[in-house]
Amino acid sequence: MTDARLTVLDSVLLDLTLRVDALPARGGDVVSAPAHLATGGGFNVLVAAQRQGLAVRYGGHLGAGPFATRARDDLAAAGVEVPDVPTAGRDLGVCVVLVEPDGERTFVTAAGAELDLGAEALASLGWGPHEYLYLSGYNFAHRSLAAVVAPWLDTLPDQVVVALDPGARLGDADPEVVAHALARVDWLLASDDECCALADDTDLASAVTTLAAAVRAGVVVHEGARGCRLATGGTVRAIPGVPGEVVDSNGAGDTHNGVFLASLAAGADPVTAAWRANVAASHAIAHVGGAAAPTWSELDARLRALGATPTAG
Repeated sequence: MTDARLTVLDSVLLDLTLRVDALPARGGDVVSAPAHLATGGGFNVLVAAQRQGLAVRYGGHLGAGPFATRARDDLAAAGVEVPDVPTAGRDLGVCVVLVEPDGERTFVTAAGAELDLGAEALASLGWGPHEYLYLSGYNFAHRSLAAVVAPWLDTLPDQVVVALDPGARLGDADPEVVAHALARVDWLLASDDECCALADDTDLASAVTTLAAAVRAGVVVHEGARGCRLATGGTVRAIPGVPGEVVDSNGAGDTHNGVFLASLAAGADPVTAAWRANVAASHAIAHVGGAAAPTWSELDARLRALGATPTAG
């Protein structure tokens, strides 16, 4: 497709997904459907982009132990480059994902070796002419990790396109660090609630305008079944969603982000990239697991069925 590459710094960790009828009351107990253990976090973005034909690598730290081994094997099987090498120390973190019947997710995360990423490892990452970098709020929520990642952003070559998904954890970060990071971000990929929180504004339209002016390229606002909003070049567009069955919404945003960036890297304009991402997310939520993105050919077939013109890849 292209000579572009996506480096993901959003932490890879293990997801333990439990499907429940409702969240338990405090001190209570509920029965789950059979548990599903899979590599998740940044892994979902890597898989989504790789299935669209984009070269990908994981820039974070995995540590050593059974969780790290599982993640490393899954990354290798997915065709993801992993410059990181196993080191003695603690194992990779794990996230318990509680999924309710309507697809809503609740997370409990136990951090691990992903927080031990060092400045030397980041400095060793080489950059070509067509590079994309993906960050998440997790990279800044923990002060020890933010102390490594934030100053490193200032050393990036200008041609590296930086994308940030704030997630639910960016609110735990130092506001000055967040503001500093935003100044280097090209694409902000966020939910409506995250946009309002970042801009400290209860009005979404106003928040999106503020954030679009703060970043270098634009803002993509995830709006679930409604699709997304795209704010770029002083214009805000509503990109419609695609109705479909909701089986598991875990990883839908990751799929959207990975496909959006891969489409941009393949030469699509932002509107087309956002539309492809919407359709890919509708595919992902119809399947169990966070790494449920379609391949480029599967996505093109879905686009044709919807009467849209696929993008050459």
